[in-house]
Amino acid sequence: MQRKNLTVIFLSTLIAVMGVASITPAFPSIIKHFGITPMQVTLLITVFTFPGIFLAPVIGVLADNFGRKTILIPSLFLFGLAGLACFFTKNWHILLVLRFFQGIGAASLGMLNVTLIGDLFSGPKRGEIMGYNASVLSIGTATYPAVGGALAMAGWQFPFLLALLGVPTAFMVIFWLKNPEPDKKQNLADYLKRTWKNVNQKTVWGLFILNVLLFVILYGAYLSYFPQLMTERMNSSSLQIGLFMSGFSVVTAITSSQLKRINKILKPKVQLQIGFTLYLVSMLLLSFADEWWKLLFPIVTFGMAHGMIIPGVQTLLVGFAPITERAGFMSINSMVLRLGQTTGPIIIGFFYALGGTGTAFIGGAIVAVVMLIISFTMLKL
Repeated sequence: MQRKNLTVIFLSTLIAVMGVASITPAFPSIIKHFGITPMQVTLLITVFTFPGIFLAPVIGVLADNFGRKTILIPSLFLFGLAGLACFFTKNWHILLVLRFFQGIGAASLGMLNVTLIGDLFSGPKRGEIMGYNASVLSIGTATYPAVGGALAMAGWQFPFLLALLGVPTAFMVIFWLKNPEPDKKQNLADYLKRTWKNVNQKTVWGLFILNVLLFVILYGAYLSYFPQLMTERMNSSSLQIGLFMSGFSVVTAITSSQLKRINKILKPKVQLQIGFTLYLVSMLLLSFADEWWKLLFPIVTFGMAHGMIIPGVQTLLVGFAPITERAGFMSINSMVLRLGQTTGPIIIGFFYALGGTGTAFIGGAIVAVVMLIISFTMLKL
């Protein structure tokens, strides 16, 4: 049973990261096809992540009261079918609308997969499975840019077809997932009071802020402007961009898979601080990189950082709430995560407007410094 449960969880994780990682290598082709600017193309990320800011808390309440599967199944169907519709559109504004609806489908996926791990596992095993889940996530983010880049060689719209994988995954949730569900509906006022008590802690707020900034770096600097860097400075193709972007995810997957060993050596707070320092190094090096070999070290450092930070933050957060409020609690994390994804391209876009691609990565380095400061001042672990 646990094998099937993990298969469903890991597939949901793969779907959750597909919506952005698979299409960013096609950004240069999309820019050319629609005659838009590099800043405008990042709207494909912003409108996709925007619904999660407002829907996540609602989804969390519903999942705690009506069950995880009740939310997960229609979300996967909507994600897949909206992605298919993106493939067929020829209008830029309609594409943005369809991405918004696809984002509605995606809003619950990254939150519910982590919630399910918290429901099904506890203690050291939970941290171990979080590490494996982060490895699966990284395999997805490693594979999708390469696959998306290859598909984009046939046409800018072809990477959107990958979203159809959400449909068979939804059927697997129906027939395979056997998870504990809340046994009864809860009084809403009492439920919200307990959830707020779980949230309103200095360390929790610190972790939430770090999650916002983490995705400002990932979505704002790396996913939005790394393709632009390779296009401007190295005249790279979509396939080449995808392969390089896959490199960081391979490193992330390897690092996350070793989380069990890392946890034995490093305390959680030290782990995170090392990760933030590696982010800083990566962003600074990328701001100056003008040849492909100069990308190798910052890609490795970025991947190592991501491999420690993502599962580390998730494991810490999921332990702050019991099963009866866990989805609601994690939905707030999903909301702040989406806030980072949505505002990241805008925040880093400000730095891009000031001085181009190199300055965009300087902006990412500044965010990494802020993350270090927060880790020292707010985390009591």
